[in-house]
Amino acid sequence: MSDSRTAERDTEGDSHGDARGASRGGTHGGTPTEVFTRHRELLFSIVYNMLGSIADTEDVLQETWLSWAGRQGRAAGAGEEIGNPRAYLVRIAVNHALAHRAVVSRRRETYVGPWLPEPLVAPDGPAAGESADAAAHAMRTESLSMALLVVLETLSPLERAVFILHEVFGYPHTEIAKILERRAPAVRQIARRARAHVHARRPRYQARPRVRQQVTERFVAAAMGGDLASLMEILAPEVTLWTDGGGKAPRSALRPVHGRERVARALTGYASRPPEGLEIRHRSVGGDAAAVVFTHGSPYAVMVMDLDAEGRQVSGVYLVTNPDKLARLETRGDGEA
Repeated sequence: MSDSRTAERDTEGDSHGDARGASRGGTHGGTPTEVFTRHRELLFSIVYNMLGSIADTEDVLQETWLSWAGRQGRAAGAGEEIGNPRAYLVRIAVNHALAHRAVVSRRRETYVGPWLPEPLVAPDGPAAGESADAAAHAMRTESLSMALLVVLETLSPLERAVFILHEVFGYPHTEIAKILERRAPAVRQIARRARAHVHARRPRYQARPRVRQQVTERFVAAAMGGDLASLMEILAPEVTLWTDGGGKAPRSALRPVHGRERVARALTGYASRPPEGLEIRHRSVGGDAAAVVFTHGSPYAVMVMDLDAEGRQVSGVYLVTNPDKLARLETRGDGEA
């Protein structure tokens, strides 16, 4: 599957593959804050992919920092040094994220309508005074596609953690076993089960970025223009529309809408009463082409499209209108907002 990097490298030690550009082995030198900051983007990517929420990810990173600072303080008092800070930080972050899943699960029980991950929208370009490298880090390029994150919601928290660490970040099973304090054979079994579950629901295919962009732009033009005929051509027969309004956005369906005709009519219904001051900006969400809708400069919706195996039609539409999940776009996700 193109959303992940499979890595059958069950070797001992710390020289496993991490997020793009992550250093290997321990990183020595610097204050506790400097060391934590050096690995923060890697931790963010892992935890976000486990939880699908920026706010919850930030909470987990705060807990991770407190654990890290406390451990550093004890080590310094005893005249010791943590041999591999990155490995320690990843282990603490993953276990804090697993513990946090209980909080997330309780919150989902009362959620109104379909729940979708909080969109992690890539900026259009570096902000003023920001280097291209810094902007690339801020994009969290290891975030998974919206469609795959939705599939991962069907895994158990442990299966999801193993899948993300192995398939996305390239950790060998032996290293994941250390992180989760489990035996390597058990981790391999969990990984096989999770991979089979995901592959059964998510094909190993993703259209080229240019194709995704072209189909997305055609789809957005047809949907926002209320062009029913064009929508019927672009939508796959078994397309599904998820609308996440969280009970706080008008006209959000309380259940997924299935089928080409029903989805097309639902989308043209939205377009028949557009908000004032509408502006559409094409961005990337989890590597997928997407549309961010603004009204009078404020975020109104994020629309992400998933394409079929041929890359010609839209097989899934993910529409996030919950204002709580869009509030960070003005300060995080969009360089122009």
